[in-house]
Amino acid sequence: MDTLPLLSTVDVARFVADGYLRFDELVPAELNEGALAELAELREFAPFEGNPFRPRSGTPLAGCWPADSALRQIYDLPVLAGAIRSLVGDDPVYDHQFCHYIPAGSSGFQDLHCDAAVDSFDPTFDVQVFYFPQDVEPGAGGTRFVPGSHLRMVHENSVARYQHIAGEQFFVGKAGTVLLFHHGLWHAGQPNPSDDDRWMFKVRINPSERQVRKWDMSDYDSATVGNWDHMFATMEEGETAAGQMRRSHPWTRAGQDRLDTIDRVRLWRYLADDPDFDVDWYHTRTDRRAAQYRQGST
Repeated sequence: MDTLPLLSTVDVARFVADGYLRFDELVPAELNEGALAELAELREFAPFEGNPFRPRSGTPLAGCWPADSALRQIYDLPVLAGAIRSLVGDDPVYDHQFCHYIPAGSSGFQDLHCDAAVDSFDPTFDVQVFYFPQDVEPGAGGTRFVPGSHLRMVHENSVARYQHIAGEQFFVGKAGTVLLFHHGLWHAGQPNPSDDDRWMFKVRINPSERQVRKWDMSDYDSATVGNWDHMFATMEEGETAAGQMRRSHPWTRAGQDRLDTIDRVRLWRYLADDPDFDVDWYHTRTDRRAAQYRQGST
């Protein structure tokens, strides 16, 4: 486990800002072929009780699916295992899985939604792994999702009426591509107008411990330099945590991106166990006022 390739500080900051990370063509062709066969059997014939391809909620992720299965081998790939460890921590547990199958020419679709109405929006979060075992071409109805939406607290399908959101994406990519989503990211399954059946396998993963400093921390000091700076002052250049958290998404209104920055810093302070980290002085300003109020009331 200690030799896994872990995410960098900037990788994690990008996840905090966007709500997802993408790994193109991560899974090799032979495992994609094996996974497609397993998913077809899982969808058509597999009962829940006693089926090793349907783990129970709470099963350690490392114990899910038969050891010689394509699905198990995919989750043992060092890059994927390292990314999951970097975000969720050691010994994560399986929450649930869903095999999304959309036949060729299907007009069926999901509304835009945020998974699970009961989820809290405290700093802790689950990771959802979206695995695409086939090529998805432009216009073939790949999964729709809205980058940066993960920290906007909404009821499960209260965003269902929203269409044509600026900056939304429809997954396009090669077989074996994996997306890691924050559990709050808005997304939706899309119709499949193509000539090929389309498969996507989703697994939700829960942490079993605090998700604190689980990534490769060797670049932390260099990636967090200058986080005290205000956006109207001289901003640091290059790939830094603050630079990632300042980024706006096209669907946000002017000025609202500052509220997103504040929420991102709140999440970052938890992940990095760095209560003094700030971007553009917002948390520092309010923390100081709160401390002054507490001093005056004693």
